[in-house]
Amino acid sequence: MAVRRLHGLTIKAALVLGFSLTLGVWLFTGYDISRRMATLQDEVARLNARYTRAQDLLSTVRAQVLLGSVYVRDALLDPSPGASTQSLTRLELTSKAIDDALAQYEPVFGSDVERDRVERLRREVLDFRTTMNSVLATPPTQWATDARRLLNQRVVPRRETVIRVSEDVQALNRQAFVQQQARLAALYDAAERRTWQRLGLALAGSLGIALLATVYGTRLEQHLKRQREKERQNAADLQRLSAKLISIQEEERRTIARELHDEVGQVLTAIKMELSVAQRTITAAGIQDRPLRSAQGITDSALHTVRDLSRLLHPAMLDDLGLPAAVRAYTQRFSERHGIKVDLVIQNMDERADPPVEAAAYRIIQESLTNIARHAAVTTCRVTVERQDSLLRVQVEDEGQGFNPSERGREAATGLGLIGMRERASLLHGHLTLHSVPGRGTRVTADLPVRLSDADQRPTPSTTEVLPG
Repeated sequence: MAVRRLHGLTIKAALVLGFSLTLGVWLFTGYDISRRMATLQDEVARLNARYTRAQDLLSTVRAQVLLGSVYVRDALLDPSPGASTQSLTRLELTSKAIDDALAQYEPVFGSDVERDRVERLRREVLDFRTTMNSVLATPPTQWATDARRLLNQRVVPRRETVIRVSEDVQALNRQAFVQQQARLAALYDAAERRTWQRLGLALAGSLGIALLATVYGTRLEQHLKRQREKERQNAADLQRLSAKLISIQEEERRTIARELHDEVGQVLTAIKMELSVAQRTITAAGIQDRPLRSAQGITDSALHTVRDLSRLLHPAMLDDLGLPAAVRAYTQRFSERHGIKVDLVIQNMDERADPPVEAAAYRIIQESLTNIARHAAVTTCRVTVERQDSLLRVQVEDEGQGFNPSERGREAATGLGLIGMRERASLLHGHLTLHSVPGRGTRVTADLPVRLSDADQRPTPSTTEVLPG
């Protein structure tokens, strides 16, 4: 059904459509895969950044707690008023740093357990700060004797509690991070599977499109082959028809020429003889014979006309004496009729060619000279007949008006005279060339086989060429 819908497409259009669809499938697949992978990569990057920041903030809280406990210890060991004030100031700085870190802290995964641990850490930090302030609020006079007790009973336990809670939060984050990494790895695996699935679908779609284009292209190619075969068969039929027509034409010309020569010519000859007898009788009787002389002149003219027509239709000399003698006789009569001098060159024609070849060469010369008389406007021309190994070359050339093949090539190629010459050369497996230049004349060249074989006598495609100047 799909191939039927594409019936109006050419092979090129089918290939372009198939390539476009294939490219579209692959582009969509690549875009979808890239988008999914980019989404996963962004999620991984956000998770890593949030986890790293959370761990850094917890480390800051733990470090500030340790630093605050150190400040309190230093103050207990140095009960001077200046040391106590300095320790309180430092403790406030550490408290502010802890508050800033906890304010910036964001839950990594937002679970309830994580929120509870962070909230507990805030409370422990507040208790640690309260305890440290209460320790430093005791009279300095007691620090020298109660320092160890204060440190062991109040400072160290609170510090250890805060550190333990912060480590619990970090451990919880690490555990959740590992679980999230496992989830992302599963997502990567799923994305990879989907990628391979989409690539497989794209490949299957591409193969389907290629198969469809191939099937349609094959159908078009087969259709073109059948069409070319049909055209070749039509051309062969036309060639056979042309050969048959030419054969019938030559036979009809031969028959008409024989009838004119044998029947009409003999009748005119008999009339001429009867007129001669009548003239002698009338002359002997002393009667005026002028009408008879006029009739004799008309009879002689008609007899010459019949003989000329007989020679033009089919020269008996061509059958009896061969091509050179027939061409000499024809060019002589042509010069007498049209006043155009013909330079005739005949070379290597001691041995005769096959009769169909001689007949074709004679007709080509005849048609070429007729065209010279009609169109060339010259007083001289040249005809060459020569044998070159197995070829008979006939060439007729003039230096007349000529023409431009690009402007008149179509008319020249389709003229009846050239068509006849072309068909004659083609049927003999020969080659006909027309060369013309405006103002510099025209040359017709025909190369014909001297001997014919069965293959040569089968119709073949035309080999006519119209060459530019």
